[in-house]
Amino acid sequence: MTTTVNTTRATTSTLGALIRTGVTATVAASAATMAVAAAGHAAGVSLDMGGAPIPVVGFGVLTAAFSLIGVVIAALLSRFARSPRRMFVRTTVVLTVLSLVPDVIADAGTATKALLMLTHLVAAAIVIPAVARRLAA
Repeated sequence: MTTTVNTTRATTSTLGALIRTGVTATVAASAATMAVAAAGHAAGVSLDMGGAPIPVVGFGVLTAAFSLIGVVIAALLSRFARSPRRMFVRTTVVLTVLSLVPDVIADAGTATKALLMLTHLVAAAIVIPAVARRLAA
């Protein structure tokens, strides 16, 4: 007797769980970066960069966009990488560090630069572990 195992369902539900987790983490990270930006602004940190103000909502929008790109990266790695979790963490940590470079060279005050970098780190601290937990080791 021969037994056939259908792995499509398991892959789909795993991918679905990855996407649900990624979207949930994206929403949380977007809210958190907006809260950090608003708190920084309330504490007197300028949100001006190059003479133009950055709207607090802009922090959430950009966080969402780049976090969702991270979810796509995770989905691709879950399909094609031998160690998707390790590759995802390595890739996203490198991308997070690279995301700090524009903040360092931005036309903004030191406190503004620090606040911008903090929002990147807050978003990464929320999204990376949440998504990584859904990937195979």
